[in-house]
Amino acid sequence: MNAPHSAALPVHRAILQAPGFDNTIALLEEGYRFIGNRCDELGTDIFGTRLMLRRVVCVRGEAAARMFYQPGRFTRRRAIPPTTLALLQDHGSTQTLDGEMHRVRKAMMLSLQAPESRARLVALAEREWRERMKRWPRLRRQVLIQEAQAVLCRAACAWAGVPLANVEEEVLRTAEFSAMIDGAGAVGPRNWLGLSLRRHTRQWAHDHIAAVRAGRPTEPDSPLAVIAFHTDADGEVLSMDDAATELINVLRPVVAVARYIVFGALALHTYPEWRARLASGDEAALEMFVEEVRRFYPFFPAIGGRANLAFEWDGLRFEKGEWVLLDVYGTNRHPSTWPDGEVFRPERFEGRQGSGFDSIPQGGGDVEHGHRCPGETLTVELTKSALCLLAAEVSYTVPQQDLEVSLSRMPALPASGFVIEDVRPA
Repeated sequence: MNAPHSAALPVHRAILQAPGFDNTIALLEEGYRFIGNRCDELGTDIFGTRLMLRRVVCVRGEAAARMFYQPGRFTRRRAIPPTTLALLQDHGSTQTLDGEMHRVRKAMMLSLQAPESRARLVALAEREWRERMKRWPRLRRQVLIQEAQAVLCRAACAWAGVPLANVEEEVLRTAEFSAMIDGAGAVGPRNWLGLSLRRHTRQWAHDHIAAVRAGRPTEPDSPLAVIAFHTDADGEVLSMDDAATELINVLRPVVAVARYIVFGALALHTYPEWRARLASGDEAALEMFVEEVRRFYPFFPAIGGRANLAFEWDGLRFEKGEWVLLDVYGTNRHPSTWPDGEVFRPERFEGRQGSGFDSIPQGGGDVEHGHRCPGETLTVELTKSALCLLAAEVSYTVPQQDLEVSLSRMPALPASGFVIEDVRPA
């Protein structure tokens, strides 16, 4: 009698391991290039290693991004260091939720990004830019990152329904949001400063949520009101802590757009042939230029996730709870998608229909159902608006300074913050 036939078990490839027991020091030293360097050395787009003594699988490329952003496959919980989470999102935020809770909360956040709401914020930012630019000719020099952060902080707070009362509050709030952003990728003093200042910001956000819930008048469609009275998927109004967290998570990312604006100004300085096209208001040129700025310059180095369930991909098996890091910087320069990825060339975006996974500066996939950043379109529009104003409405000189962008400093920025002098109306 023949033995019953048994189905052949699938054969899985082994994930190559990077040399070294733990590569935390190498990550801190190499920064944005850490994952890409090892992928190039090993001849693969996926490898295993240890970071902070924990096993992690690192991946890059369009196919890896498609795998990573499969709906429901990964959770953001326990996927990034707690101090980074506290500065970028915090516990109880939209990005830390899954399933129906994530869907309902994400829908609320997306409602704040409706076209008319975005247009109002962009208009407020333009007004603030013009007010700021009026003062520049009277001053010897300006550090653009500081100016951009102040402009965006003031505009974002007015748009959200929490306008800043005076210059002192503007300086304080700008410093708090900027420290959160600057400390998110750091270890040590920058991170400690961001965490310390965030406590002040949280109390400020608490006070505004409490006031509007107690009856203080506000526009019913303002982000403050929408967040304060949002009902989650469990039928409960957001807790005071979660509401304060989401208010901060609406405002801080707007201030973070200042980094793209500075990188855009650096690109205009490096490639001055684009200045006239942007100054003319050519929408197609602005769109191409800003998309290339977002692809080319370093912003988020990587995105982390924990597998919700075991799954197979490309002959590999991932276990439930497996920690995976998707290389954002490396995917945006991957040679199979971007053959000349180390070259700044906005024309590459002319007529380009992206896949949603090839250029992922703020995440990939479907913004409504996945964890892609809901403010991505607003980021593009704020950056286009600012660069158009810088190109069309003022002239300035860029003095000798340190414009190096260190890839070991996360988040990255030109070392000088981009200084301009001799500003005058164009």
